[in-house]
Amino acid sequence: MNGEPPVKRAVAFVDGQNLFHAAREAFGYTYPNYDVSALAREICARQGWERTQVRFYTGIPDVGDNRRWHFFWTHKLATMGRQGVFVFSRPLRYRNRTVALPDGTQHSFLTGEEKGIDVRIALDVIALAHRREYDVALIISQDQDLSEVAEEIRAIARQQRQWIKVASAFPQSPASRNRRGINKTDWIRIDREIYDQCLDRRDYRRKSERS
Repeated sequence: MNGEPPVKRAVAFVDGQNLFHAAREAFGYTYPNYDVSALAREICARQGWERTQVRFYTGIPDVGDNRRWHFFWTHKLATMGRQGVFVFSRPLRYRNRTVALPDGTQHSFLTGEEKGIDVRIALDVIALAHRREYDVALIISQDQDLSEVAEEIRAIARQQRQWIKVASAFPQSPASRNRRGINKTDWIRIDREIYDQCLDRRDYRRKSERS
């Protein structure tokens, strides 16, 4: 097997909704205010990796289901694309969900669910490994559905006799309930200082209100 390369090419695979929910819990932010290009660059720089590509994945509500968030994501993704970020989006599917409250009553509400995002990330991580496009797969997510990807990447590395690392990065603070990265990967914790250095100062919420 080839040895560890002196310059490690890193591709960042960003699960947009997972990153938002983790940042909301850790830091209290109420909307996706991250700049994923800057965040991936900062993480890679601190690890001594060369960031070569950023790939972003998210679900988007249909305009008829949630006009405000539909236009928010439309504008944000367009900006990412102009920055050179590869963007993959799928419609959010809505369904009624019922939860039991402490007083014994039940409450029903409409919730959006992503379908196929984790599968698309997994396919791309594997495909780019086969094409030898990275030495490090940086997955910005805590989705344990991606844990088997790391095992597959190790198998590809053995077949190709290549050095490949898989890491998962995620926001964390004392307020975080989930303190685990993706199993079978190296964990990189994103603290408030790092996250706040990589905020997207554009307010897409205002653009969505005018659309």
